Formats: sequence, structure tokens, C-alpha cells
Amino acid sequence: MDNQVLAAQLKGLLEGYLQSRNLELIDLILRNEGNGLVLRVLADRPEGGINLDECGALNREIGALLDEKNLIESSYILEVSSPGLDRPLRTKKDFSRATGKKVKFFLNDLVDGKLEWGGIITGVNNESVFINSGISALEIPLARIVKAKLLF
Repeated sequence: MDNQVLAAQLKGLLEGYLQSRNLELIDLILRNEGNGLVLRVLADRPEGGINLDECGALNREIGALLDEKNLIESSYILEVSSPGLDRPLRTKKDFSRATGKKVKFFLNDLVDGKLEWGGIITGVNNESVFINSGISALEIPLARIVKAKLLF
């Protein structure tokens, strides 16, 4: 099975499983590394904060779930972890949670002549994130954001 198809199936399965435990799937990375397949699952609470013991328990539970569903036909390595303090920001919900915080944006198209912006998030709607860059107030369309992360 193609890794993209498998990743989509795993994402659907794990999103539902984690939601039932009041957790969010932050990211799922499935790729061949060395001689084997590696599945990395980043999970967190909606309000943030998951500890090492919880990651260990999730690793065992997700491993058992994957064995039961038998979606991955070859051997694989499962890694479950927290996204940490530099949790990627991708969705409207992520940006809303970061309102009032300083964020660095990497864009796929220019906004006011630049591909990178930093600033404090002042608001979010369905199409855009609004920031105060320290120089001006900007509207950054969600569709133009390739990557964004909190600055500390």
C-alpha cells in the first residue's frame, strides 16, 4: 500500500481514538527510514500539555490498536510524543489558541512584500490570521501559511 494512502487511513483512525481520550492528533509522519517504516505520532491536549508517562501509555495503546486493525502490513517502529513547546501551528484552532502570543510565519506567497513575518496574533477568522508585527497590523491568509511556530 502507498504510504500516502496508509497515512490517511492511520490519521482517520488515530484522530478518532485520540479524541475519545480528550487528546488531539497534532501530526502523523509515516516514512521509510533506514531499513524500516517509522510512524511518528504527535499528540497533545487541546489546552496543551502531555507528559512522558502519558506518551508511553499512548504508545502501548496505539500499538495494540494498530495490531488489532492490521493496517500496516510490514514491521514498523511506533514513536508517540508530545509536540513540545515549539508545537506547529496549522489550523484556525491552533492560531486562536495562540492569540496574544508572538508567532513566526513562513509563507508560500508574499504578504506586504515578504515571505516571513513575525508578530503578535491579535485575531483569527475562517480565512486569516491578524497580527501586529511591531511595524504594522497585517492580515495573513491561512492559505498562504506554510509553517508557523510560537516564539519564546
